[in-house]
Amino acid sequence: MLFRILCLFLVLVFLGPVHGGPLMDLHPNMTDQELFWGTDQYDFSVVLPAAGLECFWHFAHRGERFYLSFMVQWVTGVGHDRHLSVTVNAPSSLIVSTVDDAKGQINFEAEETGFYQMCFNNFHNRFGTMQVFLSFGVYYDGYKDAATRQEEEKKKKQEVSKDLNNTLSFIEDATHKVENHVFHVFRYYSFGRMRKSADYFLLLSNSRYVTWWSVALGLLIVASGYLQRLFLQRLFVTQTGTEEEKKPRC
Repeated sequence: MLFRILCLFLVLVFLGPVHGGPLMDLHPNMTDQELFWGTDQYDFSVVLPAAGLECFWHFAHRGERFYLSFMVQWVTGVGHDRHLSVTVNAPSSLIVSTVDDAKGQINFEAEETGFYQMCFNNFHNRFGTMQVFLSFGVYYDGYKDAATRQEEEKKKKQEVSKDLNNTLSFIEDATHKVENHVFHVFRYYSFGRMRKSADYFLLLSNSRYVTWWSVALGLLIVASGYLQRLFLQRLFVTQTGTEEEKKPRC
């Protein structure tokens, strides 16, 4: 009995790490294009240090729409320059689009399949940080490649010509159109939320600016009034004493 338990323990010890190791390929039967296929959207904020550079990558297929929206929310430091340099590079390292402004939108049709690089450079502010709100993603007018869409369109035309009461194809097309419109609604909503947050941070900055300047001017007015009072008092100072003390001596 003890010999069997010992043998079972040895088998578990030596064979466990081999069969229980980490799974490197989660989807062995799927290609990269099938794995990354789909409409997606990402919204988040990132803080860029002084003269800092941050880059992000996003996958897109050829023939689909890639978009990027950004807006500077707040800036700290000496210069307070709100300009941001944004560059989008294709998978072949070619520059697709560049923008140098406090806010902007980039929208183009992907000509290559792969990961597109988005770089945000804060070289305008050498001594200040900034927070940037980002919204980027990919949306698809069709959910399959061009060849498959053409074949399906031909089949649909043949089916419609044969049977006009085939409502499933019309329902499917309408569903995809509604999904596309809803996606764009959320996209514009995120851009509006981006502008609202930027206005909020601008109001906070202006409030702090007005508060500190009001305190400084109040202290300056009090100090100037006190100095004027001392100066006027010295003008009306009278000397007290006898006439002999007031006479000048030789």
